[in-house]
Amino acid sequence: MKAAILEQINAPLTVGEVGLTDLKAGQVLVKILVSGICGSQLQEIAGNKGNAKFLPHLMGHEGCGIVEDIGEGITRVKKGDKVVMHWRKGEGLEADFPSYIFKGKTIKSGKVTTFSEYSIVSENRITSVPQDTPNELCALLGCSLSTALGTINNEARVKPGESVMIVGAGGLGVNLIKAAKIAGASPIISVDIHEHKREPTLALGADLYINAAVENIAEVLQKELNIKNVQSIVDTSGAKQSLEATIPLLTGGGRYILVGQPKPGETIELKNAYHLFDGEGKTIKATQGGGFLPSVDIPKYLKLYKSGALNIEGVITHHVTLDEINDAIDLVRKGLAGRILIDISS
Repeated sequence: MKAAILEQINAPLTVGEVGLTDLKAGQVLVKILVSGICGSQLQEIAGNKGNAKFLPHLMGHEGCGIVEDIGEGITRVKKGDKVVMHWRKGEGLEADFPSYIFKGKTIKSGKVTTFSEYSIVSENRITSVPQDTPNELCALLGCSLSTALGTINNEARVKPGESVMIVGAGGLGVNLIKAAKIAGASPIISVDIHEHKREPTLALGADLYINAAVENIAEVLQKELNIKNVQSIVDTSGAKQSLEATIPLLTGGGRYILVGQPKPGETIELKNAYHLFDGEGKTIKATQGGGFLPSVDIPKYLKLYKSGALNIEGVITHHVTLDEINDAIDLVRKGLAGRILIDISS
């Protein structure tokens, strides 16, 4: 099968032939239809996920596929099922790390990977969905959309009429705007460093866009919305400068949710940090996928989609082939894309 493999840190992925191995207990073979590209893959390529000692390995953690075969002990899925592929643990068996054959050698890989034509996946990293569920929606529910909905509802606990600032308007940020809109947030403020994201972000439902590369965030809030602080802030960038600039903008009793991961070893400085005790005290929390529980939440999100309350219009900006994956990753790295989907097979 064809797959994209990370062979070296800070190098392009290798698109080549990879061999499958026999399924072990708790493992499922999935034919992948569509995969999303997540910003966390940039961290993997840079070696910031503790993955450098496991090279070479397959990548990707957000996808849609069809179950081709099942190993011993599988009860949650069967051959022919359409599934959402997710990195968060759902129900089912936790299998061993899968093995593949690459350049004549056996390599290990993660318990869910999606940058390939087929993937050996732990049963608890896939959730069955109705066959008529759109492939694009399935892929987004594997990480970006589910993380956004979970972050807004579970972690930030946004209530109707509350102000929300979303820092970063990439593949996750655009889904967070959708999630904040569903929650009834007002106003929704989007912050990024690319001017070309202004119009698309406003079209998705943001009430205000701030280009932090050339605008002072606090000054724009005061001028455009007549506010000094925001009740919930979600940062997807993990950037030191962004965190230092936006944490002081949180209201007393407000919630600041870190989705983006700072670089290893990086230090964040908060000047005049007494503001953290304003009101009932501010909360700063790092989240893992917004507390998303696949087996519980995916059925709920599908109901939202079918009711029309949840739509993904404008979230996906590019479709690419597996051979074009390095060009797509460059687009993500340069801030030139929302969510990119890899059309792998149909």
